[in-house]
Amino acid sequence: MTLYSVIGAGVAGLAVATELVERGAKVQIFDPSGPPGAHGCSWWAGGMLAPWCEYENAEEPVLRLGQEAIHWWKSKTNVTERGTLVVAGRRDLPDLRRFARRTEGYRQIGPELSELEPDLSGYSQGLYFANEAHLNPRRALMDLYHALRDKGTIFHKETAPDQLDNAIDCRGLQAREALQDLRGVKGEMLVIHCPDVTITRPVRLLHPRIPLYIVPRCDGVYMLGATMIESEDSGRITARSMLELLSAAYALNPAFGEAEVLEIGVDLRPAFPDNLPRIRRLGGRIYANGLYRHGYLLAPALARGVADLALNNIHSEMVDEDRN
Repeated sequence: MTLYSVIGAGVAGLAVATELVERGAKVQIFDPSGPPGAHGCSWWAGGMLAPWCEYENAEEPVLRLGQEAIHWWKSKTNVTERGTLVVAGRRDLPDLRRFARRTEGYRQIGPELSELEPDLSGYSQGLYFANEAHLNPRRALMDLYHALRDKGTIFHKETAPDQLDNAIDCRGLQAREALQDLRGVKGEMLVIHCPDVTITRPVRLLHPRIPLYIVPRCDGVYMLGATMIESEDSGRITARSMLELLSAAYALNPAFGEAEVLEIGVDLRPAFPDNLPRIRRLGGRIYANGLYRHGYLLAPALARGVADLALNNIHSEMVDEDRN
C-alpha cells in the first residue's frame, strides 16, 4: 500500500490526512510542534461554518464549497447548528442593508431578534442565517487527531525530510519558499470569559472600522475576532486593535466590560492573491495552501481535492493547472 506523507498538522493537514485515510490510504504526518496544540492559525480560528456570511466579501467558490463543510464536520466532531446573527447599531443600518445585498441565505428579523438572543438588547434589526453553524476549533483538531491515531496514522514530532515520496505539503505560510505568491494576512483575536452574558450562536456586529464576530464556546467563554491586516508582523496585538475589539463587544452588551481576558492570539493567515485556496504539484510534491480566513469552512473541500489528485489524478477546481 502506498504511504502518503502529510506535512503540517493544522486543520488543512489533518483534514487532508482524514480524507486520505477514509479512502483507504496509509498516511503519516510530520509536524515538529507535535500533535495539534497551541500553535498556528488553526488554533486561533473562530470555527464559524458560515458560507453565506463569508460570501458578503468573498468569491463564489467560498459560498458553494463552504456549504459542504457542515456535513463533513458533523461526522468528525461536535457541530452546533444555531445559525448566525448579523446586527448593526442604529447609525450603521446602511451597512446592514449593504451586507444583505451582497449575500443570500438569510431572513430579515426585527422584534424576534430579542427572542433569538435576549442578551443582545438594544438591537432592533438584523439578518438571521439559519443554516449556518459553528464548532470549537481546538476540539475539532483533537477529534481529527485521535481518529487518525485510532486508524493507524503515525505522527512524527519532527521536521519532514527533504526527500519524501508522495508528500503533501500543508504547512501554511512556512511553504512560501516554494509558493512565492503566498502572503501572510495578520489576524488578531481575544478569548474572554464573561458568565454574565449568554449568547448561543455566532454574532457579527457591523462596525465602521472592525466588523466584530463573537463566537460562543462554553461556560461563558467567547472568541472575539478578528482583524484582517495586510501585514506580516505577527509579534503582538496592537493597542488599537484590542481597544476596538473590546469596544465592539461592549457595544453588543455592556456586561462584556467586566469580562476577563483569557488569551490574546496573533497569527498570519496564508493567502494567495485572490484569497482562494490552491492545490499545486511542484517537484513531485503536492502543496495544499491558501485557506486565508476560511480554514474550517474550506478545509473539507481542499482535502477532497487533494485526495482526488493524489489517489486518482483527478483535478478539482482548486488545482492550479498552470503550475502543475
